[in-house]
Amino acid sequence: MTLPVPAAALLAQAPVSADTVGLTHYLVVSALVFGLGILVILTRRNAIAVLMGLELLLNAGGLNFVAFSKFAAPDRVDGQIVTLFVIVIAAAEASLALAITLNIFNNLSTIEIDEASSLKG
Repeated sequence: MTLPVPAAALLAQAPVSADTVGLTHYLVVSALVFGLGILVILTRRNAIAVLMGLELLLNAGGLNFVAFSKFAAPDRVDGQIVTLFVIVIAAAEASLALAITLNIFNNLSTIEIDEASSLKG
């Protein structure tokens, strides 16, 4: 089967080498990081591990923003700015969640999530 002339000319003009990283590579890495974050959140009962899983989810989202910004509009920095906001929100979330976890540890002497249900009044 022969390719139409415009498609063949397009392929001839833009050769892809083996070391070129494309959008698909970024999306696969982001999906793996997101999947690992979900796995950590679902399988761990330690509050610190759950927070680490949540950070993985936010980092995967940030990677998607940067990747789409790079390939959709290389001259604009919208994805990088949104990712900067995601990082700031993640830092604020981590500090607040760590403070809550330390409070739970001071009251219950454990950081297991299942034990935190005893805080209900």
